Amino acid sequence: MRHAHTLDQVRTAEAARRVDLPDGALMARAAAGLAAALVDHLGGAYGRRVLLLVGSGDNGGDALHAGARLARRGARVSALLVADRAHEDGLAAFRAAGGRVVDAVPAGLDVVVDAIVGIGGRPGLREAAQRAVDAVRGVPVVAVDVPSGVDVDTGETPEPHVRADLTITFGTHKVAHLVEPAASACGAVHLVDDLDLDLPEAAVTALQPADVRRLVPVPAPDAQKYTRGVVGVRAGSAVYPGAALLCVAGAASGLAGMTRYVGSEEAAARVHAAHPEVVGGGRVQAWVVGPGTDTDAGAALAAALADGVPTVVDADALAHVTGPAASPLVLTPHAGELSRMTGAAREDVEAAPLAHARAAARQYDAVVLLKGRHTLVAAPDGRVRVTTTGVPWLATAGAGDVLAGLVGALLAAGLDPFDAASVGSWVHGAAATLASRGGPVVAGDVAAALPEAVRGLVGRMGESGT
Repeated sequence: MRHAHTLDQVRTAEAARRVDLPDGALMARAAAGLAAALVDHLGGAYGRRVLLLVGSGDNGGDALHAGARLARRGARVSALLVADRAHEDGLAAFRAAGGRVVDAVPAGLDVVVDAIVGIGGRPGLREAAQRAVDAVRGVPVVAVDVPSGVDVDTGETPEPHVRADLTITFGTHKVAHLVEPAASACGAVHLVDDLDLDLPEAAVTALQPADVRRLVPVPAPDAQKYTRGVVGVRAGSAVYPGAALLCVAGAASGLAGMTRYVGSEEAAARVHAAHPEVVGGGRVQAWVVGPGTDTDAGAALAAALADGVPTVVDADALAHVTGPAASPLVLTPHAGELSRMTGAAREDVEAAPLAHARAAARQYDAVVLLKGRHTLVAAPDGRVRVTTTGVPWLATAGAGDVLAGLVGALLAAGLDPFDAASVGSWVHGAAATLASRGGPVVAGDVAAALPEAVRGLVGRMGESGT
């Protein structure tokens, strides 16, 4: 499936295949793409000093063939073999083009190409590979397919591994490119996607703009506020009235037809002053419960669940979720909150977020939105979507309150919990990028930018009813 038109497919380590290609054709295409990406990264080929760290597999073969292409364009390319054998055809082509096989790291390098192990490799580095990696510290590193040593299929990094400035991969993104902590080890990721790979369905995907455009609920010409969905918010308290304001700001961003607010008298006064379009309690199609509810969280959650409608459970209310509920749930913890919910150590959740998000989704029979640098949305059936929008400035107080309200609005508008959570997370990140413009951002700015983020996807919406 093409990335521009559908979900960005993510394969497990040996799942992609190409039918009816002659021997060597796939490697030739990969090497051409790798060489072109390296030239672009270096700003040219002539005179550049390049070192290939070459392992024994096809990953090393890709690098050797790419190195031959660079050498023919005037680059000074060396290869350090870190295994007892190398890809024979690749090594022959590399030498024929003027590439040099060396026993030590040359001086004055412009870039190191990590081709030690590819998608079939096990986590960790062997001793010879680790010595080579240690010897090139301080030199920019470009990884071929994945940084050597990361776990390709889980995104975990339990053993020593390469940290790349750029990763050049082929056909599709892999789990390690999207899921932390391996995603951070990849640096920027460049996809060479013209290899005509026959890709299987993937359990881990990342929404692309075209996917979000199809999923965002756009009002029909004859829509009116009730048919567009009513979202209810139970958030805030006398101690934390600001959480109510921010959660309502996310919910009342225009994606549902109406927002109702139920909360403390002090918080309600502030909400209605800031959002005069918000009304009081009544019938809703979805609830958002938890942000800033403090000691009232348990009662607020019970009241919402009594309505039997889909419910977003965030912040304080998460502590009161004890198991599967009769209502469809979207749980929105960060790593610390998920740790408290499941009993796993926080450091374990952060080391293996994909595994822990999936386990929690099964445990609670709910969609789990695990917030982080790359937010994960896990369904009970094992499907996961990874959010790649957003900026580091989004790590700011109250941003999660806005997100919870936004996801609730999408639920009320008719999206199922998995779609509502993943679309909400994507739009939230896109809004943060717009609001930030490369600098600091606060949660209120993110909420204010939500309509612009959606407008950029779908264009001008038609006029709805009253």
